[in-house]
Amino acid sequence: MRPISIDTDVTKHAEGSCLIKAGDTQVLCTASIEERVPPFMRNSGQGWVTAEYGMLPRSTNTRMRREAAVGKQGGRTVEIQRLIGRSLRAGVDRQALGERQIIVDCDVIQADGGTRCASITGGWVALRLAVNKLIKAGDITTDPLGDPVAAVSCGIYAGQTVLDLDYPEDSEAGVDGNFVMTGSGRLIEVQMSAEGATFTHEQMSRLMELADKGIGELAEAQKAAVA
Repeated sequence: MRPISIDTDVTKHAEGSCLIKAGDTQVLCTASIEERVPPFMRNSGQGWVTAEYGMLPRSTNTRMRREAAVGKQGGRTVEIQRLIGRSLRAGVDRQALGERQIIVDCDVIQADGGTRCASITGGWVALRLAVNKLIKAGDITTDPLGDPVAAVSCGIYAGQTVLDLDYPEDSEAGVDGNFVMTGSGRLIEVQMSAEGATFTHEQMSRLMELADKGIGELAEAQKAAVA
């Protein structure tokens, strides 16, 4: 694993916020509470957690145009923010959350591989802090969050299984994958694909072992950040 740090309460207004750093990747995550739910959730008695994701223009080595200037989100952005939302919802008891929505915004300040994984890991911390405020205020009586939810990348680079790929490794990996799991090791989502080289069952098992190790370390960092 690259060095991981999570600094909390980094913004003034958000109910929950953190800056997560995974090596040279940095993502600002904020959680905002709304006392309403999307129309399809009204009168259900359940809450909703969703996410938005974006990369700042100079988060990469050359400036990219803001998607707002283009007039629409790119396919990659939409896919990633849906992944973040699905992942975080998997760790939420939406009945206990009550009929309210929490929006987790993940803004990439600097990208060096693994931005979606860092967004999920930091997004859970921001979500945890926001929920803590609901509990402290007495707005909810049962904690809707259980195990931490975290994500890590694994792949096969230069013939070797690698944990937590940086950008050079990610861009040249023969096999690339993202593992979303709970702190206790239960799987939420696995994205695996051959990027020019096929892989064996044995290699997949090794990648799973690496993911277990990485998620364990990330969960400990999450717990320390919100303690």
